[in-house]
Amino acid sequence: MVPGHSVYGERRVTVTEGGVKQEYRTWNPFRSKLAAAILGGVDQIHIKPKSKVLYLGAASGTTVSHVSDIIGPDGLVYAVEFSHRAGRDLVNVAKKRTNIIPVLEDARHPLKYRMLIGMVDVIFADVAQPDQSRIVALNAHTFLRNGGHFLISIKANCIDSTASAEAVFASEVRKLQQENLKPQEQLTLEPYERDHAVVVGVYRPLPKSGSK
Repeated sequence: MVPGHSVYGERRVTVTEGGVKQEYRTWNPFRSKLAAAILGGVDQIHIKPKSKVLYLGAASGTTVSHVSDIIGPDGLVYAVEFSHRAGRDLVNVAKKRTNIIPVLEDARHPLKYRMLIGMVDVIFADVAQPDQSRIVALNAHTFLRNGGHFLISIKANCIDSTASAEAVFASEVRKLQQENLKPQEQLTLEPYERDHAVVVGVYRPLPKSGSK
């Protein structure tokens, strides 16, 4: 989206394709749960050109900037962040990227920002809160279209430091299922993050028509 500019000091690579110069940015999986999931072999992130994405827990906009590159000028990423300190960095990233809409609000209260956000195709959540499944569900019920997708990064010891990571992940999956969020894929983020998993799924799946 912004050739010649790095967001967090990442390396840029220029490739000539069909006589046209194209710039790419390296994406550090140790600094991005989404990059870690992709490198870990997740089948689908469901974020593609022209997608409308709701990103919960946007922090200073490191991963949001990569989402911005993927969805391109015809997509939109609504980036929700509660911390005003991180929010200042996020706003600065959004100044150069017209497809990022920063929302400085608490993701627990989607009704506070419902006037700013339209229906979205994908929700990505990296909120690291004990009630993160509920946060994702509240936002899905408010903004995610039926048949849309969600990705949630689960940090086990943030939810229950006494239980095993596997038990926490299983418990969170059950909570998602109770909210019409149907998990389709789960993988851990080793070696990039300890005791983290990403769960990918579909919201209120549309009825299958004859063939897939």
